[in-house]
Amino acid sequence: MRLSNKLAAGVAAIALVAPVTASAQTNVPTGPAAAKPAPVADLVRAVDIPYEQFTLPNGLRVVVHTDRKAPVVAVSVWYDVGSKHEPAGKTGFAHLFEHLMFNGSENAPGDFFEPLKQVGATDLNGTTYFDRTNYFETVPTAALEQALYLESDRMGYLTGAISQAVLDEQRGVVQNEKREGDNQPYGLVSYKLIEGVFPDGHPYGHSTIGSMADLDKASLGDVKTWFRDHYGPNNAVLVLAGDIDVATAKRLTAKYFGAIKPGPKSVAPAAAVPTLAAPKAEVMKDRVAAPLIIKSWPVPGLNDPAAPALEVAAAVLGGLASSRFDNALVKGDKTAVQVSASYSDYAQVGTFTISAVVRPDVDPATVSKRLDALVADFIRTGPTADEVQRTLTSTIARRIGGLEAVGGFGGKAVALAEGALYSNDPGFYKKQLARLAAQTPASVKAAAQQWLTRPAYALTVVPGDRDAYAEAEVPPAVATTTAPETPPKGTRAPMPAVGTVGTLAFPAIERARLANGVELIYANRTTVPVTQMVASFDAGVAADVPDKLGTQAMMLAMIDEGTQRLDSIKLAEAKERLGLDIYTGSSPDRTTVSFRAPSANLAPAAGLWAELLRAPSFPESELPRVRGQMLTQIAQELTDPEGIAQRIVPPILYGTGSPYAKSRGSGDAAAVKALTRQDLVGFHQAWMRPDKAKIFVVSDRPLAEIKATLDTALAGWTATGAAGTKVFREDRMLPAPRILLVDRPNSPQSRITGGLRTSLKGTDDLLPLITANDALGGDFLGRINMDLREAKHWSYGAFGNFNRNAFAAPYVIVAPVQADKTGASIASLRQELGAFVGAKPLTQAEFDRTITGATRSLAGDFETSGAVLGAMQANDLYRRPDNYYATITQRYRAMTRDELDRAIRSVIDPNRFVWVVIGDAKVVRPQLDTLGLPVEVTSAASVTGASEESK
Repeated sequence: MRLSNKLAAGVAAIALVAPVTASAQTNVPTGPAAAKPAPVADLVRAVDIPYEQFTLPNGLRVVVHTDRKAPVVAVSVWYDVGSKHEPAGKTGFAHLFEHLMFNGSENAPGDFFEPLKQVGATDLNGTTYFDRTNYFETVPTAALEQALYLESDRMGYLTGAISQAVLDEQRGVVQNEKREGDNQPYGLVSYKLIEGVFPDGHPYGHSTIGSMADLDKASLGDVKTWFRDHYGPNNAVLVLAGDIDVATAKRLTAKYFGAIKPGPKSVAPAAAVPTLAAPKAEVMKDRVAAPLIIKSWPVPGLNDPAAPALEVAAAVLGGLASSRFDNALVKGDKTAVQVSASYSDYAQVGTFTISAVVRPDVDPATVSKRLDALVADFIRTGPTADEVQRTLTSTIARRIGGLEAVGGFGGKAVALAEGALYSNDPGFYKKQLARLAAQTPASVKAAAQQWLTRPAYALTVVPGDRDAYAEAEVPPAVATTTAPETPPKGTRAPMPAVGTVGTLAFPAIERARLANGVELIYANRTTVPVTQMVASFDAGVAADVPDKLGTQAMMLAMIDEGTQRLDSIKLAEAKERLGLDIYTGSSPDRTTVSFRAPSANLAPAAGLWAELLRAPSFPESELPRVRGQMLTQIAQELTDPEGIAQRIVPPILYGTGSPYAKSRGSGDAAAVKALTRQDLVGFHQAWMRPDKAKIFVVSDRPLAEIKATLDTALAGWTATGAAGTKVFREDRMLPAPRILLVDRPNSPQSRITGGLRTSLKGTDDLLPLITANDALGGDFLGRINMDLREAKHWSYGAFGNFNRNAFAAPYVIVAPVQADKTGASIASLRQELGAFVGAKPLTQAEFDRTITGATRSLAGDFETSGAVLGAMQANDLYRRPDNYYATITQRYRAMTRDELDRAIRSVIDPNRFVWVVIGDAKVVRPQLDTLGLPVEVTSAASVTGASEESK
């Protein structure tokens, strides 16, 4: 678990707002929509994943779900082993072994990603947590046999491929994954929280990532023993979901997994829900801008009858937009800038956790006491029936949408696998929903009284210097292993070939105009009964006010503070009753207000969305609070390596005069302090208007119904006043190659950003460049990542891509690396860039891998409605035809290696990069001085609003 340091800038207000509009708009709804929300029972019935299961003689449990919507199959293998199975002194072993499983097996040596990239796999990854380790990929149906061969080979034929070199490599990668997380503000909180809630020696009492010392000690014998003890077929669940039937699944699983012998059966360790002897409170310091309070109770896990009630309790207290914590602490006394409550339901135990990011000028003790009082009141009175109903509708509506995908990190395969592994029932998801839907105020109150009256662990994080960081040592094997190791000898038949993969069937795009002239771009998808839509305005960060950077962000933060008819609390409650999610966002070119709701609630949800879209009231009474939240967000960004980079890099990439250079995190603190309500109203009137809008929709409902619904909801919406304008001019003054070092003391990692300004535009045909870059920096197997992560293991991941905006497309490399390898990493990056456009260009093998992967992955790429919705917006922004993706396969197949090589050589110049490094200057500066580039040093505090190039 990692706590986010991103503060929510736009939260709701408590006071009833005045009936004032942001611009002169007419016919805004003045009463609730006529249609009522669909009953929760109807939403629950919409969640259905039919499945069949069987078990092979060796104990492998196979669950099959047939879904013919696309020619893809999700392959998901879940092993009954997680960090709770790790003995003392071996923390992090389960996760370390997960990494080893991607480095090839006896009959499929080499990187596991290589063959799956070529077959067009999507959603390819593996994860480890307390209760399990899982591996998953979604592949074209024609590649299913190859995926099963690979999964079975690493299940049954792995130990011969695990070498000391592979172990050392992945140990380094994992330690850099740990550094990357630890280097964030609040990055060390999770360790203290776990240790505080669970007693020493409890299976859930240490983090999944483990300790540096234990990772250092992992030996080759240790990891091979771990495999033999935990990775037998009788310790696994295999889920196949998608374009497959049971008969095929039985034949193929017997063919590829049947010969694997069973191993020891995993036994769940004794893991009772602990009871703290007394409440415990601790304080820790961190490089943060605002204090953080966390309180956590050990509670039962997901199979306990109390689980659904605890989930509802968390939502009511701090999960809903209208939660009690939000209303009391953020919108009421305004002592906190962000609050939350969550229930983590592990297989054997759980945790109930509440947190508050405290307003910087407030005593954390005050907020801590207020949290205690609110929890005590909830225990005493329980939730209202309306709070329970809103929680159920919102939760179930989101789960419906989440089951559109067959696999990946969520989707149907995950629901079935979790049920099978944790509850011995693949259909447990349905029981969970039924139990959730059955909750009442009384049941939730009873669970809170039983579990939240017990002693809790409390942690307060305050600004200050961190304690000394526990770094890794250099394992002896890294220094002594020099001779090449003998590759494993295969013992199985060769990997099966891939059949013919069909071309993408991208949905037909239809266009219409609403009665008020707004263009409607629509695609029909019937997989789930959900409607998604986006109102996209030609604004974005490029439209921000030059001397008031942060105006757009503040406008979006205030947009849901109320309408003519509803204050923010009533607005949040109305959304929750409908299962409606409304999100605001922005890119360099566009500002968006997005909609997602069950289609059964389309009409009332669209009415509410339209009300917020066209007539937010921007109440003066809430402006000081939201401004305070934004200023805290800005201060937090200056403690975060990524946030610091976001402020420094844009002027380098675009030039200080470009509208895109306005992208400086959440804005300039001085400007945000001075913003008035009229500034926000003026921005909304100039940019969030129908003549700058297009509406994109993906829905199971027909276009005619969507159009009629929106015509009603947006009737009379017209623009008034002058529209905003953006002017893009090419800046011919290219930045001088150099290194800019931002001193962030005691950072275990350095965040490297390499920026190359180009003359490209996003509306250019960039497909050859993007395709060529796949082999350089755009993919896991790209040279940049394979060098810094896999070969040198100095980074958890390093990539380079074109930042594609409508009027500019610079090339950007991002590489977080361990601090002592910062200079060497930049040298390696420059070497890789030079080789790719010089003596070692794109190879035929890289070209073939990229083209075959790109064409075969298309069906998986656009499996979900959200992916289609994103593609529709991209096509519009880059001025591409609606059938762009329907015809892209032919374009890929017509490409040649020489064409891609010429394209990338014409753009990438390794000698013109500017390198920005956020790290510990006393460690990093001596390394950078050896690279032959000018080095400038600055501090994070000096980059709050000024452009880098103007200093």
